[in-house]
Amino acid sequence: MNSILSDRILNMEESATLAMAKKARELKSQGIDIIGLSLGEPDFKTPKHIQEAAKAAIDEGKYFSYPPVAGYQDLREAIAKKLREENNILQAKAENIVVSTGAKHSIANTFMCLLNEGDEVVIFSPYWVSYAEIIKLAGGIPVLIEGTLENNFKATATQLEEAITDKTKAVIFSSPCNPTGSVFSQEELEAIANVVKAHEGIMVIADEIYELINFTGKNFSIASLPGMFERTITVNGFSKGYAMTGWRVGYICAPVEIAKAVEKIQGQFTSGGTGIAQRAALAA
Repeated sequence: MNSILSDRILNMEESATLAMAKKARELKSQGIDIIGLSLGEPDFKTPKHIQEAAKAAIDEGKYFSYPPVAGYQDLREAIAKKLREENNILQAKAENIVVSTGAKHSIANTFMCLLNEGDEVVIFSPYWVSYAEIIKLAGGIPVLIEGTLENNFKATATQLEEAITDKTKAVIFSSPCNPTGSVFSQEELEAIANVVKAHEGIMVIADEIYELINFTGKNFSIASLPGMFERTITVNGFSKGYAMTGWRVGYICAPVEIAKAVEKIQGQFTSGGTGIAQRAALAA
């Protein structure tokens, strides 16, 4: 008997990290002592001043209706200011920012806007488990380039050059990396940028959600390099650095054309992110 479900969902793998977390919760409920190594979940609570900002927003009574699809203007302006001052992404403005319900949502929005059927996306591996499934859901083809122990599990610009074809539409990596924790240096990102700039029409998706969990020195953003703001979608959020995983607030910084496209697709799928969570994020 044929399934009533679509091929799209039948061919999709379950998120490995969420499956592991579900199993861990089941074992804990049975009284088994479990150390969970699946989710990127800080082991402390959201800071008090952020909690208080959410309470104040509730008491204020202004944030119970639908929020703007791209996020509240003051939050978008604050994010852009942060990117200019802390990440040296000097072109960042509110118009480049779209706030979503977590960085995962931001990544899904981005690939839905960028990819046509059969487009290839080069993934720096090891990689976060959802990249490949999101790419396939958007009609794309994941192409993996593998980091090695000798290079601290970081794939190289040379490998990227070798992986690019006339079907390549995008490149995605996380730095600091989930799952390895390795961080791309400025020199390594410059080499990657040079490869990308040599090929017209390829975008970089830079997943920087672990930016503040970094013990190797200041994080460097590829979008800050000359000629790369127009070629980069920077993905970040509040989950990891501010212990706000359950609040679900992420964002992109992208060229205006892409930001408007992401706002458009988000308007059809989910609308704007939760208003109270956005006010909490502003306080963060």
